[in-house]
Amino acid sequence: MELREKTQLMDPESIRRALTRIAHEIVERNKGVENLALIGIRRRGVPLAERLAAKIAEFEGVALPVGLLDITLYRDDLTTLAQQPVVHKTQVPFQVEGKKIILVDDVLFTGRTARAALDAIIDLGRPRFIQLAVLVDRGHRELPIRADFVGKNVPTSRKEVISVYLQEIDGEDKVVLQEIVE
Repeated sequence: MELREKTQLMDPESIRRALTRIAHEIVERNKGVENLALIGIRRRGVPLAERLAAKIAEFEGVALPVGLLDITLYRDDLTTLAQQPVVHKTQVPFQVEGKKIILVDDVLFTGRTARAALDAIIDLGRPRFIQLAVLVDRGHRELPIRADFVGKNVPTSRKEVISVYLQEIDGEDKVVLQEIVE
């Protein structure tokens, strides 16, 4: 499968603005930061969760705990990924029991990754509730899952792919729309 870039959807500044808005929306909807924690879905959800926590700390003066969630073993397509899927470490350095959890990911597509993450979190304990924050929502849901906080809604076709690049992983910040070339 080959991908060809169609257009850049977000540059570093628009990503920064979207995350700032999401951080404010999280605090507003939750009436502050009491009992709040963020969990990023491994890979790009983790730096996004860390950035959101940093933004919230800027204007609320409170450092929220941030966890890292690996959902590999919770995926419903595990057998199609690889014979020996690579499992990474989940690091949630706080009790989820009774917490208000903000689950963070880069792109919301079918909802299957979010569903797997919900299962993984529930295995850690029973949070008060879980809200979902994503940088990009591209539609095409296969499960009844929606994001509570969205940086950008981008309607796409099934022959398109949204790729998020983050400084912490890729050396640059941008979101691009690509098309599958057959």
